[in-house]
Amino acid sequence: MQPKRPQDTFIVMSELVLPNDTNTLGNLMGGRLMHWMDIAAAISSQKHCNRPVVTASVDNVSFSLPIKLGNLLTIEAKLTRAFNSSMEVYLKVWGEDLTRQNRYLSNEAYFTFVALDPEGKPHKVPDLIPETETEQKMYDGALRRRQLRLILGGKMKTEDAGELRALFIKE
Repeated sequence: MQPKRPQDTFIVMSELVLPNDTNTLGNLMGGRLMHWMDIAAAISSQKHCNRPVVTASVDNVSFSLPIKLGNLLTIEAKLTRAFNSSMEVYLKVWGEDLTRQNRYLSNEAYFTFVALDPEGKPHKVPDLIPETETEQKMYDGALRRRQLRLILGGKMKTEDAGELRALFIKE
């Protein structure tokens, strides 16, 4: 398997916020946004591993600013790190009022996907090679975020999370 770069997994997806996508306040519903984010993150993951993927976890979804009816929503997604069979994807969501020419960051999140073989079992994915300083920081942070997800999911003991522990405990 040839390693890939984060830029190889970068995707941009846009949607126009229509009445069926909004709540009674005229804001995009969070569930609809998460649906679109899940699709964007899955595409980014599939570009990396070239096989079917499933959502393993969603964390740190922050709803900063609402996206209004009639606004353009743009999702940017790209891998931050590939592990054995899982991949972490970072997403940024932009809202844009086209009539006022105002573009703003609305949301950010991390999604984790697992690649599957033809039998539906986890499958090894290619390595990800960060190229920029920002990509390296995201890559390094992904290991700590993964350890936190595993601890919260009951799949790792805190004493086994060395990189995460190092942030809090001087040994």
